[in-house]
Amino acid sequence: MAKDLNKVQFTGHLGGDPEMRYTAQGSAVTNFRVASNRSWKDRDGGAHEDTEWFRVVAWDKLGEICNQYLTKGSRVYIEGRLQTRKYTDRDGQERYVTDVIAQDMIMLSTRGDRGQVPDTEGDNFEAPEEDAPAPARRAPVAAANSGGRAPASAPAAARPPARSPARNQPQPIESDDDIPF
Repeated sequence: MAKDLNKVQFTGHLGGDPEMRYTAQGSAVTNFRVASNRSWKDRDGGAHEDTEWFRVVAWDKLGEICNQYLTKGSRVYIEGRLQTRKYTDRDGQERYVTDVIAQDMIMLSTRGDRGQVPDTEGDNFEAPEEDAPAPARRAPVAAANSGGRAPASAPAAARPPARSPARNQPQPIESDDDIPF
């Protein structure tokens, strides 16, 4: 008997900041929307563009990573599977919604590059906000004969500041040791 395959891969920009919750059992679940564009020319040479919106659900550690590192406008690669749910709305109508259950995520945006920010109200795009503050950089750590770590007796000014617990605040990544995956 052959195995079936349910797999989806796409790239796009986040339409808003991820929203993370915890289930009653303590599992993290993060939801966000991703806009993926498609451009083509018709026979007459006219340019066309279409935007497809995907609802993405990331569970457990991947959900925590998405919540911590992704923000509105971030460009991402998502790989996962499709799952359709049925629910009854407030008016008693049965509705269906299809989610992408993420199994892998790759951040494609560089630190300062957010690309175009999707407008969550439709298929229009707006320019990124110009007055958004740049993330603070860490102070360099003295690495002489310490294997890249600051010695225990180093003054507080030479140590990197502790990460803030603020939600959805990406921190600069200075070395491979800072990457949680």
